[in-house]
Parts: sequence; structure tokens; C-alpha cells
Amino acid sequence: MVELTLPKNSRISKGKVWPKPANSKNVREFGIYRWSPDDGENPRLDTFYVDMDDCGPMVLDALLWIKNKVDATLTLRRSCREGICGSCAMNIDGSNTLACTKGMDEVQGAIKVYPLPHMPVIKDLVPDLSVPYAQLRSIEPWLQTETPEPQTEWKQSHEDRAKLDGLYECILCFCCQTSCPSYWWNGERYLGPAVLLQAYRWLIDSRDEATGARLDELEDPFRLYRCHTIMNCTQSCPKGLNPAKAIAEIKKMMVERRV
Repeated sequence: MVELTLPKNSRISKGKVWPKPANSKNVREFGIYRWSPDDGENPRLDTFYVDMDDCGPMVLDALLWIKNKVDATLTLRRSCREGICGSCAMNIDGSNTLACTKGMDEVQGAIKVYPLPHMPVIKDLVPDLSVPYAQLRSIEPWLQTETPEPQTEWKQSHEDRAKLDGLYECILCFCCQTSCPSYWWNGERYLGPAVLLQAYRWLIDSRDEATGARLDELEDPFRLYRCHTIMNCTQSCPKGLNPAKAIAEIKKMMVERRV
């Protein structure tokens, strides 16, 4: 279970209970976090009922059903619906995951949906990801070389390419980032598991020639070393990646360069 951060001096109140769909015997209850910066009200949990005979099987299907047929003001992010873009990351049934790949049949009882925890909320299920994206930019996640650019392409052996498996698949949904207590406590200074996994992806790319400079940028008591191997990041990754291992490998590289 993941604790949620609320605005100071606020609490989640019981919200509106919307009526059940007429003439439907197969319904599913949803409790959805609602908050708007425009009304001056505390966050609340609205209750909705979804007609399962008129809806797809995923949590995202239900959220869109609610938005299209019950309450058009419900605000969320979504795009690909295939677990590729990471847009619909949210906290469902106490775990950070993607709404488009989370089946309703995986949850017992009422389905509780919140925005990603410990991030400022823009509205309803939309968190403000400005800080993690700024942290991503800070590691310069692109190929850096000093060698003259080849006429065709930067070549890489099959063995070196295989080292990137388990890293390049990250979709930057920030499920891991927002499930990490170390990031909750030090989010302005600790880069967090998603960004550090991206950093490691470039550190071990055989084509990149900025390894020393990249490690220098990470040599800081907070940027890298606030990781306490809690492992929430690896447990919550909807793509099955292992950010904790990537962070451990960066720490190992730090030690080896001093020898």
C-alpha cells in the first residue's frame, strides 16, 4: 500500500455518490479521488457505478466510461491504451500501476483510484510531473560522443546491445519514482529510481563517450546515495524492470572508478 500526500491542512472527505446505471444488474463500484484548484474545496472521494456489460475490462475503460457517460469533468491522462506511453499511471487499489493494463478482475470489491502519490495534484487524477522531468533533463539522456560522427551509424556489438535490455523499455510512467519513500522525503534532491535507471542506461551504452562526466554529475550525497534499497520501485514497475539493480550498478561504478 502507498501513502498519499494531500495539501497541507486538508483531508479527503466523502464526496458525491452517483446513481447506479438504470436497468443494469452487473455493476462495479469505483471510489475516485477528486480535487480541483478552482473550487477551494478539500479533496474528496466520489463514488461511481460502472455498467460492466457496457464497458471494457480495464480500469482505464471504466474511467473513460465514467467520463463519457456520467461525469465529463473527471480529469485524467491517457494516450496509447497499450502500456507503452505511461500517461495513465495512477494509484489503483493501493499500488502504482497503469490504468490501461490493470484489469478490473484483479481487484476485489470497490476499486479505489488515486493520482500518483506524493506529487502535487493539478486536478483529479493528474499529478504535476514537472520535477521528475526536470531531473530527467539534468542527466542529459542522449548519446554524447567526441569521436567524429560516422557516415552511416554508430555501430554496436550484439553483446553490448544486450546490456541495454531491461533499461530501454522504461516508459517514464514514474510509478517507481512515486512509490519510493526516499523520493518522498528528498524529492527535490534525490533523482529517484526512474531517472537513475535512465542514467544507467547511458552509462553502460558502449557508444557513449561521456561516462566520466556522467558519473561526476551523480557524485553527490543526495542525487544517487539517498537510495536505501527499499525495493518499492522494482515491485511497482508495470514493465517488470529493476530500477534498484540499476542504482546498485551505478554505485558499483562509483567504487570501481576510485580504485
